[in-house]
Amino acid sequence: MSVTYPIKNKNALTHFKNYYAAIKPNPRNYTMIIMGLNTAFRIGDLLKLQWKDVYDESAGHLRTHICIEEQKTGKLRMVPINPAESKALTHYHAICRQKLPEDYLFPSLRDKKTPISRYQAYRIVKEAATESGLAEHISCHSLRKTFGYHAWKQGTPPAMLMDLYNHSSYKVTKRYLGIEQDERDDVYMHIEL
Repeated sequence: MSVTYPIKNKNALTHFKNYYAAIKPNPRNYTMIIMGLNTAFRIGDLLKLQWKDVYDESAGHLRTHICIEEQKTGKLRMVPINPAESKALTHYHAICRQKLPEDYLFPSLRDKKTPISRYQAYRIVKEAATESGLAEHISCHSLRKTFGYHAWKQGTPPAMLMDLYNHSSYKVTKRYLGIEQDERDDVYMHIEL
């Protein structure tokens, strides 16, 4: 089993995010990647999302939060829909032909009543990664890890990330962040006491 890494390089991340928006336009795939990067949901939880989870049909607008019960932990998780997600979801909603509240957000092309498979999600992520020069160690779990890495780099305390991820130990969260020697060296080089 190979190790999955976060996407650390911001230029590569931008190219990766925009692959299904500009290079090979596919609103479903683009929205899946944007949602994965910004919610830090596990891929199984992400693929189970239905339109009713993100869109309030009676009010005619996106919800402010997504509330799910995580498959792995059984814990309830409430995540706000941020501007990047809102933009992707609004565009995706506008172009979707059939979108009943119970329809999956990321439907299979063969059977609209089922979500894409985890393997199909992997192929979608892997294609964008390869085309962005990120050929090795990128998978669906990289979306979740990338969220944490960039949140950490922006100053989010590791204890908060541990809580957001619903991890039972800081050791697991630290491994998720992919902290490597260059980040350790950077701390020592900039301390200058």
